[in-house]
Amino acid sequence: MKIIICGAGRVGFNLAKYLSQHNNDVTIIDSSPKLISHINDRLEVRAICGHASDPVVLKKAGADETNMIIAVTYSDEINMVTCEVANALFGIETKIARVRNRSYLDPRWAKLFTPNHINLDYIISPEHEVATAISRSLTVPGALDVIPLSDGKVKLAAVRCTKTTPVINTPISHFTNLFPDLEISVLGLTRGEKQWIPSPRETILEGDKLYFATAAENLTKSMVAFGYEESKGGRLLILGGGNVGQRLAEEIEKNHPDKRALMIEKNSDRAADNAELLSNTIVLCGDALDREVLSEAGVQSADTVIAVTADDRVNTLSSLLAKSLGAKRVLSLINSGSFEPLVSSLGVDAIINPRKVTVSKILQFINRQRLHSVHSLGSEFGEVMEMEASDTSGLIGFSASDIDKENAVMLVAIVREGAVHIPRESTIIQIGDRVVLMVSRKARHQVEKTYSSRL
Repeated sequence: MKIIICGAGRVGFNLAKYLSQHNNDVTIIDSSPKLISHINDRLEVRAICGHASDPVVLKKAGADETNMIIAVTYSDEINMVTCEVANALFGIETKIARVRNRSYLDPRWAKLFTPNHINLDYIISPEHEVATAISRSLTVPGALDVIPLSDGKVKLAAVRCTKTTPVINTPISHFTNLFPDLEISVLGLTRGEKQWIPSPRETILEGDKLYFATAAENLTKSMVAFGYEESKGGRLLILGGGNVGQRLAEEIEKNHPDKRALMIEKNSDRAADNAELLSNTIVLCGDALDREVLSEAGVQSADTVIAVTADDRVNTLSSLLAKSLGAKRVLSLINSGSFEPLVSSLGVDAIINPRKVTVSKILQFINRQRLHSVHSLGSEFGEVMEMEASDTSGLIGFSASDIDKENAVMLVAIVREGAVHIPRESTIIQIGDRVVLMVSRKARHQVEKTYSSRL
């Protein structure tokens, strides 16, 4: 597939990296010579310096023969105009744009994005997706992330193991000895800067971050194995009242009426706007790095503190300060990938990566015809892929032991006639099964070729 990516920032870079590794002809456009130079040094893609919406630049990028354009520049307006030019002058079939301004996404103006006006096939709003992802994690005490699969029947969760976690120093294969009713698939393990698909022989250590999947109705019960009991209500403290913080507060008011939220925003005008917009959230104007402001906000009794300012350093330092003042759990929004391992090692419970969330949503749309869903767990980790075992699929007749090879591919779950099955070695895939796989980066191409090419 020929794809043009407009914008060579973090999202554009990671999309280009991912798509070029999977037999796509990728061209990336950006007006910054520095970013284009960075692309040329790091990736095997074609890079052009110029304005993305310029017809001459698009033609030079091969728009006449392009199947898809993805506009993820810093400007909503440039993204929308670029897609319009691509549609009107070059007839590019699939057009994806990143749109951040909430006014454009207001339901009152829904007709804006229709074929007769701005013709877009898919709109991605990073702030909305990040707020939704954080909101999902708040539904399960102790969960760092919760991702619904198979129409919500399967839940993928991430959890941090501490010195009080019951399964510490235990091989994964022995989990059921401690908890006989535990029905989970451990599909990912992060230890320090290393990420991999673990074998059943892997012993879990303090500080490990685990990804596991289970039936939705068993998720809360499964968290008990990691030392987290179900709790109701709780106090939330949001640090930062920008686009992400505001959307998160709205999500909490809408979906978590049992939780009480308080927001700290440094900019007085922004704080006043949020106070007027939000109905059940208390807004304080102050600095999230000020110990007295945090104490006044009751950080010492907060169940969860979520740092979502526009500055990675402020998010990191305010999270650590909140933790030192007694907050039970702290989540920090970190845009820079190089910051993540350091921040985790300092004691922050969970890192929220907008780039990973945005890339995952775009990949889901791109792969929608072959896969039911695909979720990126990190560029070096791999993806969770969900596909149908139709009568022409290469999956039919395979067992879990056939698929689980060299810690590169793992059969995570099967949904059969509406029931979720956590597979054993002898489990055989049948026609009509909805199959969830964990696939490492190195095995992605082979998995698509072997299992999904005939879907």
